[in-house]
Amino acid sequence: MKNYQITQWCARFIREQVQPGDFCIDATMGKGNDTLLLSMLAGPSGRVLAFDIQEEALRLTEKRLQEADAPKNYTLLLDSHERISRYAPPGSVSCIVFNLGYLPGGDHSMATKSGTTILALKESLSLLKNGGLISLCIYSGGDSGFEEKEAVLSWLSGLDPGKYLVIRSDYYNRPNNPPIPVLIVRL
Repeated sequence: MKNYQITQWCARFIREQVQPGDFCIDATMGKGNDTLLLSMLAGPSGRVLAFDIQEEALRLTEKRLQEADAPKNYTLLLDSHERISRYAPPGSVSCIVFNLGYLPGGDHSMATKSGTTILALKESLSLLKNGGLISLCIYSGGDSGFEEKEAVLSWLSGLDPGKYLVIRSDYYNRPNNPPIPVLIVRL
């Protein structure tokens, strides 16, 4: 592994999960990196939904997708991830990606919050097909995220082990509240 960024660590597992024709969701599109990855992996026969509550995120993501000549298999939604189940039927999604925190370089007051994140995660579980994956990057520190991190980790610890496998990893020797990558697999 050459890159130690949390998003690259998670992308390794996303690449193993998503197949051409899959239906995927980027629950927190930000600047569109994960949306692009999902679009390319799902290919022309696949489908990708991407959510954000900031118009700037949609604009940046659309630009990134067009510049990369991504397949036209995506829909960008100016909506909160807490309403994710309005857009996909239960048991239909192969992979859902969450990057918690705020838009890099954006307004820190527009960060994700535990209440809506946990609701979105609960709804996401029902959307996953058997063997489906949720990739979750939990950022905390500075002016955001500590409460959300603790609430999400607490919620994850209570998931039924007969239905879900939760894999948490840590950047154990990194200073300053390093991000926490988590994978959730529906069994």
